[in-house]
Amino acid sequence: MKPVRKAIFPVAGLGTRFLPATKTIPKEMLPIVDKPLIEYAVDEARAAGIEEFIFVTSRGKSAIEDHFDSNPELELTLQGRGKEAELAAVNATQLEPGQITAVRQMAPLGLGHAVWCARNLIGDEPFAVLLADDLIMSDRPTLVEMVEAYEEHGGSVVSLMEVPREQTSRYGVVDPGVINGHLVEIRGLVEKPDPAAAPSNLAIVGRYILQPEVMTYLGRGETGAGNEIQLTDSMLELVGQSPFHGLILNGRRFDCGSKVGFLEAGIGFGLRRADIRDDLRISITELLSNSGD
Repeated sequence: MKPVRKAIFPVAGLGTRFLPATKTIPKEMLPIVDKPLIEYAVDEARAAGIEEFIFVTSRGKSAIEDHFDSNPELELTLQGRGKEAELAAVNATQLEPGQITAVRQMAPLGLGHAVWCARNLIGDEPFAVLLADDLIMSDRPTLVEMVEAYEEHGGSVVSLMEVPREQTSRYGVVDPGVINGHLVEIRGLVEKPDPAAAPSNLAIVGRYILQPEVMTYLGRGETGAGNEIQLTDSMLELVGQSPFHGLILNGRRFDCGSKVGFLEAGIGFGLRRADIRDDLRISITELLSNSGD
């Protein structure tokens, strides 16, 4: 069983829900407190032992690669001004030479297509996929727990969370088999099912560990829900070929693809920061008392 060394980050989307902010800034570079969304995802991957970071990008996304590069002018300025904490924070963003690769998704054909664009960099190895929009707040990084499940059971692993049944049409949903604590055997998957036909209320969160064979199925270019190439449809082909499990999320997921979810994430992560927690609580209380509701 090969280790999971590579991770794909699909970051080619236009971020239209956040216009005009995303007119010139990639959505993944919008900050939650003082770190951009993409950095949270990369840090989670690093904690899980990922060695190669593959960004599936589009035009205007170079700021993402630049963020994880060195910035000698900034570093020298911070050093000269004695700003050691800020310098340490900047240095912590850097990845090692050769760890970052970017490939282009030249047309918005769906998540499955974005993953397929990285096929030549994945080769015959298992790989992770992390969606930066799904920001997860937990005591242990979600991908770390997923890698542990993979090392024990092999095959493929996805992150799951329970959702209200009436919301299943927004997610990929699994058909569960045996459930052992947080570990769920997966017998099937369906993308955005009608609530009346959904096999469960266990929805896939934006974290995946997949076998390389999924690239073959994605390469067929078959479209599904929304007339896009859906990753869920190709993952279904893996069920029965090798073990396939879901791991129920041990934490709080924020949907940072929505404005409300993005704001919730800023508050949630801010309240975990000892340096701003108390002032933030006071501000929230004052804002609520003056809201007029």
